[in-house]
Amino acid sequence: MRFHIIAVGRLRRSVEGDLFEHFQCRIRWPLDIHEIDDRKFGTNGRKTREGQSILAAIPEGAIVAALDETGRDLGSNNLATQIGEWQDFGISDLTFVIGGAEGLSEDVLRRADLVLAFGRATWPHLLVRGMLAEQLYRTQQILAGHPYHRA
Repeated sequence: MRFHIIAVGRLRRSVEGDLFEHFQCRIRWPLDIHEIDDRKFGTNGRKTREGQSILAAIPEGAIVAALDETGRDLGSNNLATQIGEWQDFGISDLTFVIGGAEGLSEDVLRRADLVLAFGRATWPHLLVRGMLAEQLYRTQQILAGHPYHRA
């Protein structure tokens, strides 16, 4: 299985970037990052144009998990179970999408096979990348039966 993260905004050298890199290097699955440059959209209709760019970047046939505060609040074990099932069914591409400051467009949310929340709180979209990378690493460890999850 190959993971893809399509995210609005550029992750520069920062605490958020360091957190993402810390977990990214531990994930054994291939992980591709596609950043949508939000500076080119202006303010009028930004979310719609970001959504169009996100949809265009989704690999053909990929399962899509959208990260949005309105989504399902799955625990780590449940997320690992879902990813494990997709892997067992032969899904080759799993794409996570992270919107910009205004969130994801309705078109992106409709395209998603799973809308996922990291709790009811609103998180900065750049921080969500690191949180997602940690959860993907945790999923890897849960599926491998490694004690990281319980430590």
